[in-house]
Amino acid sequence: MLKHREIKYSIDYLDNNGKKRGVEPCFVSIHSDGSRVIRATSKIFDTKIIRDVIYSVDSNFKPVDCFIKIRENDKLISSTFFCFTEKCIYLNGINSEKKVVGEKLNTERSESFISHAVSADVWHSANIIKKNSEGMQKISPVYSSSPLPNGASDSKIHRWDLRAKFIEFTKIKTPAGIFDAEHIQYYENNNSLWLEMWCTNDIDRIMLKMYYPVYDSYYLLNELDRA
Repeated sequence: MLKHREIKYSIDYLDNNGKKRGVEPCFVSIHSDGSRVIRATSKIFDTKIIRDVIYSVDSNFKPVDCFIKIRENDKLISSTFFCFTEKCIYLNGINSEKKVVGEKLNTERSESFISHAVSADVWHSANIIKKNSEGMQKISPVYSSSPLPNGASDSKIHRWDLRAKFIEFTKIKTPAGIFDAEHIQYYENNNSLWLEMWCTNDIDRIMLKMYYPVYDSYYLLNELDRA
């Protein structure tokens, strides 16, 4: 008998008029040591992007490894594997020119990783202090696979530190039900709002709702199946 838990859910991408512009089905396995693996496929209708992400984190939601494959109009943009250690980040893959690429960056342990899977964006704030009185809290170092808002570029190692502000514990209604939630905002170093998000107030940190100012878009939990 396997000891892991499984969670299946789906996130809708919505424009500011509520029109569906994409979907992200997700499957998460949580293991007995607290580590977890998410498998998320982002299907973005208006930009014709399909992004497959398999992302592993430890019990503290710190990155272990991540595979990202990105297609645009069914043409391969990038297929890349990232590996995170206490002292380095490694990248190996194939770029848009179908060339094998490799990269190594010496750095302290990464606190989080931006894979551009929407479902994993709520994991960046797993370790902040959940008190409004704390104000802005720095999350560093954070790295990203791409500098583009939709992540649709050749994958490389980019530094992308964040600051998080805990707003409140609240309840939020979604098509998948009503949940106890954490409300958190992420800011970039220039003080601009990067993301506003709500996730379940539990160890699973399932994304319930998110607002992304760059696209003036909302992301909303549509279906959930968990034990």
